[in-house]
Amino acid sequence: MSELIAVAIAICTGCEGCIAYHLEEAVRAGATREEALAVLAVALAMGGGPAAVYGGKALRMIDGLLDASASGASAVGA
Repeated sequence: MSELIAVAIAICTGCEGCIAYHLEEAVRAGATREEALAVLAVALAMGGGPAAVYGGKALRMIDGLLDASASGASAVGA
């Protein structure tokens, strides 16, 4: 859960590297897409318009990470 909290903070501060790192760690820890979406919703509510840009990027990242995780591949740098 702490990795997902870090994702929300990274979205609100606009740090793409932090978003990618903490999303990857969250997926490794077993985070689901639904949990990630709940965190994205909170980040958007708290961060407003700027967070929407990074939230969209985070959504694409989480989908890539989950797809890679399901296939057993690494999505580092996705």
